Amino acid sequence: MDEIKKALTEADPFASWWPFILAGIVFVIGTVRTYMGGQPCPNGNTIPDRVIVVTGAAGGIGREVCRELTRRKAGCLVLACRTTEQGDTLRELLRREGTECTVEVLVLDLRSFDSVRRFVRQVQANHPTVDALVNCAGVIFQPGGRTVDGYEQHLQCNFLSHFLLTQLLLPQLARSQHGGRVVNVSAHGYTAAKIVDRADPLNLRQLTQSGRDAFAHSKLAIVLASKVLARKLKADGHRTTVNCCSPGLVRGTGHLRHSPIMKALFAKVLTFPWMWLFMKSPAQGAHTIIRLVTDPELASCSGDFFNDCERVEVSELAKDDELAERLYRATFSAVGLNENLEKEHTKGKKE
Repeated sequence: MDEIKKALTEADPFASWWPFILAGIVFVIGTVRTYMGGQPCPNGNTIPDRVIVVTGAAGGIGREVCRELTRRKAGCLVLACRTTEQGDTLRELLRREGTECTVEVLVLDLRSFDSVRRFVRQVQANHPTVDALVNCAGVIFQPGGRTVDGYEQHLQCNFLSHFLLTQLLLPQLARSQHGGRVVNVSAHGYTAAKIVDRADPLNLRQLTQSGRDAFAHSKLAIVLASKVLARKLKADGHRTTVNCCSPGLVRGTGHLRHSPIMKALFAKVLTFPWMWLFMKSPAQGAHTIIRLVTDPELASCSGDFFNDCERVEVSELAKDDELAERLYRATFSAVGLNENLEKEHTKGKKE
């Protein structure tokens, strides 16, 4: 007994306690990752026979949205991709996963309004009814000059082209027997946006914006315009809903490949562990989008902003209804639509 007591007294505490210390570290890391991953989609219902259009389908979040929608037995997915090669790769992935969902690949270049209109004509030719439109595509720190239509790239790719796409597909969405759903993907960064001149809500005269500022402004524009469209559709008695969401901070999407900081190898090595710990995976980033597309409890919810699958308040600037109306009218002009034709675009089944 004395020998045992002596051995315990002289023993190195770490020799016996290190498993507990290691377990504690693993527990903390796991807890942080679970918390940062956000709330999972609370519903698991299927959506058979529904036609869903997804932009940015080949990207990290968009790809996971498509995978989950096929698991939920969507009838047809229309993959809007910049190239057919990207779409074919995703279609093959979905086929290998055993999906019975019909998958169509159509080219959509958000840098061109002509491409948007061609895409819409193809969708209309194949699908008189569309049940949901997920505007998921987006860019940040995009290099290069302006688009072929003369607009700043973040503004057109993230907002203007999606606005045009939504307006042109409203008749198909209005025919959905389930009630059409538009899901516009914004970002937390919209809260940093600035509109210097209220007479220029699209910041068309701000020629020296940084990529970060342009990105934030485009995401604010999404929130403002979505509120107005939701209000107009509801006032006209249409069942189509329009909501925004933030997927959160998501790693593995390729969005940061043009970031000045991430161009340095040292920065990549230094930030990777922290990104792994504090940022969501693409699958986790897709949860809120999935809920907005599939949850029957949200069938009449419109004009709201969601984060981690729950409604949240928007910033004070995003609550400015007068500014939202200004931006909405300016956007109609920017994309080449006539506001007087808006009711024509929203024709369809009403309640």
